[in-house]
Amino acid sequence: MANLSSSTIMLTGAGTPVATAIAQELEDAGAQLVLVGQGEDLARAADRFPATEVFDLDLSDAASVERLRTVEVDALVHTGGMFSPQPALDAGPADYERLFAANMQSLFHAIQGALPHMLEQEDGVIVAVSAPRESRGEGAALYQASRAAMTSYVHSLHTELKGRGILGCVIHPMGPIDTLELREAGYEWEELIDARGLAKTVAHALTRPARAHITELKVYPQK
Repeated sequence: MANLSSSTIMLTGAGTPVATAIAQELEDAGAQLVLVGQGEDLARAADRFPATEVFDLDLSDAASVERLRTVEVDALVHTGGMFSPQPALDAGPADYERLFAANMQSLFHAIQGALPHMLEQEDGVIVAVSAPRESRGEGAALYQASRAAMTSYVHSLHTELKGRGILGCVIHPMGPIDTLELREAGYEWEELIDARGLAKTVAHALTRPARAHITELKVYPQK
């Protein structure tokens, strides 16, 4: 998929800062958007960006797959997920289930929803915005495991389906994304990743030709 202006792209996490920057980049390129999210974030995104479809869905719920399969898309950009730290000895089954549901399971359901049409047309791209493999410090073990599962799944899908025209890429922000909240919390400008710059990286991944595809990218702040 090399031409965004003739493509319909499903974007999850709609209304969050990262997804908003990506939506703006894709809209500027002429892409049609299918927005997937929840609550007030999704409502803000739907007000700001014209979309062919808007889905208010909990992607950790398997029932979301059938809803998503009612639309035909050329690509999926998945930005959903959560970070919830807990010390290793305090982590329990509920923590495991919550993190893997919000991260890996939500990605799995989004892909299951978007994939059928891509396979039918033998052309499609899956881009997942994940997290760095490196530890984020104390309490991040389960989070890192859930994000690593996402990365492994997208790479494995790429290997399995590239012969059928489906390509996969994982983008790793190697630091916090620039938001007003983080600036007010004391982060310096140079410590934060520019959200629009990250969005341009997503667009770059979406438009690589099959013979020059990128399967993984890391995006760093200035320092």
